[in-house]
Amino acid sequence: MRSLAKSILRGSALAVVLPAVLTAWLQGKLLGADRVFPGWAQFFSLVPGMTGEYLRHAFYRCLAAQCDDDVCISFGSVASHPGIRLGQSAYIGSFCSLGNVTIEKDVLIASHVSVMNGCRQHGTSRLDIPIRLQPGEYESVTIGEGAWIGEHATVAADVGRHCIVGAGSLVLQPIPHYSIAVGSPARIIGDRRDSATTETESFRDQEPAVLC
Repeated sequence: MRSLAKSILRGSALAVVLPAVLTAWLQGKLLGADRVFPGWAQFFSLVPGMTGEYLRHAFYRCLAAQCDDDVCISFGSVASHPGIRLGQSAYIGSFCSLGNVTIEKDVLIASHVSVMNGCRQHGTSRLDIPIRLQPGEYESVTIGEGAWIGEHATVAADVGRHCIVGAGSLVLQPIPHYSIAVGSPARIIGDRRDSATTETESFRDQEPAVLC
């Protein structure tokens, strides 16, 4: 019953966003998808509640490079590039800023997180030319499967699978798989495999997470 309800809601959302998707597609042909996509993403980011979540999913499903099933993009969150890839059951909290990045399946991203394409998007080597006119370099950034990014973190480098990045952290260097990283700049303080529990162990015996 629940899956049927989801299917109906997804179909309804697709019907609602279809005129906007067709308009965006035509505008993209004339002006370029890179220029058109952010404005529509901003528009749909402002729709509140569950309605907004379904409309955003439908929009990204149609116009992003990848947007799999059960992806949740919360209120106020915006992707700036149609090349973004969102894996199965990825969750994006409120007021996040996402570049042309890959977010793999089962990733959890808290609110107010920025995932950017590296730290060299603007050239700074010359003083006779404004920074805005100097060529930059956009690096590919991936957040690996099952990772958890804490609130107000800034991610400018790859985060490995099943990592935890603490709230307020600044990721400037790649984080290896299963790492726990905190701080600004982020440093590795542990490996999740060192304290991993088996499925037979009780959750009551685990200490509560504090990295949120």
